[in-house]
Amino acid sequence: MPPGCPPTAPPPVTRFVALGDSLSEGVGDRVGEGWRGWAALLAAGLRPAGEGLAFTNLSVSGAQSRDVAEDQLPEALALRPQLASVVVGVNDTLRRTFDIGLLARRLDRVCAELTAAGTVLLTACLPDPGLMLGLPAPLARPLARRQRAVNAVVHALSIRYGAVHLHLDAPAWTDDRSLWSADRLHPGERGHRAIAAAFHRLLHARGLADGAPPSPDPEQPAPTRSDALLWLATAGTAWVVRRCGDLLPQLLLLAAAEVRHSATGTRARLDARAEHALTRALTATMRE
Repeated sequence: MPPGCPPTAPPPVTRFVALGDSLSEGVGDRVGEGWRGWAALLAAGLRPAGEGLAFTNLSVSGAQSRDVAEDQLPEALALRPQLASVVVGVNDTLRRTFDIGLLARRLDRVCAELTAAGTVLLTACLPDPGLMLGLPAPLARPLARRQRAVNAVVHALSIRYGAVHLHLDAPAWTDDRSLWSADRLHPGERGHRAIAAAFHRLLHARGLADGAPPSPDPEQPAPTRSDALLWLATAGTAWVVRRCGDLLPQLLLLAAAEVRHSATGTRARLDARAEHALTRALTATMRE
């Protein structure tokens, strides 16, 4: 650029694609018979009155990093988006097959291929599911280690690829229960609106959002304690059963290890083992 010339404004975003799991699918923000969610709310504010914007939500409830890399990424690349959100990882932590090295390689490939295609990325660190569900410490600690590792990978990749990044694991998000739905794992309407507004502010600062920011005011009443108890007694039970068939046997073994190491004063070994696996994953990924 010649000296004295003002920086060129980025072209307007006309194609936005969301990749991920139930968070980006919109679970917790019901509109009619379906879900809306933060990505759709953000899309409406990327252009004045949403004009000239094509938004595609490829996110699927239950998706893991493998699903995003193998199924959603090819569809996203075919759409040639200027903006793409990649928010995934919690479902990986809830599986007995959890492998932080595999997750890091998959997410690195997703971010690399989208960035190479000229796409600006949106990413987020996510809350620890054990904390959000209020699980007992022996059950919560293994999940917390896994989620910290996932967040460390996402944070490193966000820096590497210049992503627009949100720390949704911060206390400002996790401690405000008005942002979360009855299931305590997905944002409610207020939470989805807050996520959309936070991303909008960051994108506006980059010159990538010139529409009106999403309103923070929900259209539906926040879930009550009775709603939460009803969810736990009905849909919540089904959710636990689905997850338990895959995760619970291993999680019980992990919890037993927590109790044993706590009793012998050697719990630091578990933390060190997790840190070693994370370091190997980050080192291998950043070397590529």
